[in-house]
Amino acid sequence: MEFREILSVRRTEFRWALIAFAGVVLVGTLKGIIVAIVVSLVALAYQVADLPVYVLGRKPGTNVYRPRSMEHPEDETFVGLLLLRLEGRVFFANAQQIAQKMKLLIEEAQPKVVALDLSAVFDLEYTALKMLTEGEKRQREGGVRLWLVGMNPRVLGVMQRSQLGQALGRDAMHFNLEIAVAKYLGTTARPGAGAS
Repeated sequence: MEFREILSVRRTEFRWALIAFAGVVLVGTLKGIIVAIVVSLVALAYQVADLPVYVLGRKPGTNVYRPRSMEHPEDETFVGLLLLRLEGRVFFANAQQIAQKMKLLIEEAQPKVVALDLSAVFDLEYTALKMLTEGEKRQREGGVRLWLVGMNPRVLGVMQRSQLGQALGRDAMHFNLEIAVAKYLGTTARPGAGAS
């Protein structure tokens, strides 16, 4: 009964439960528990190394930004502005994969500005910061601006002390997505103005 409930809620944890059960049956209780712990740690490491990069849209008539999906095709997007969100800890084990995902999304959207929502990023390691700095430089050379949005005090402090923070300046750092979108729309609405 418990396995059925786990399966209905979380397939990944169902697999872990099956492996733990099989381990206990095949090699005994203690060794089976050790097998389950090792499998859980490997699965956790994989999840941490493969952080999602979400493309966001705004729910019409609100200030709610959520991942774009087939369930909500009516969500608003903005010509020339790509809203991306990272979630979790960004560090050496996932920095390269995140960079590749972002690069593909930027190539597909061809934006003038990428607003990167970091509100769900609780830590930004130096390796990841370096990757972000190199990516920002390449994008800037291609005419794409990077804005950082929603940083917690720890991440903001790291960013302000970094080469990237100095290159971007305060104008490219925003408290939340609503402010960033309003700035973008206000800037692009002025005749002859580019996004800044």
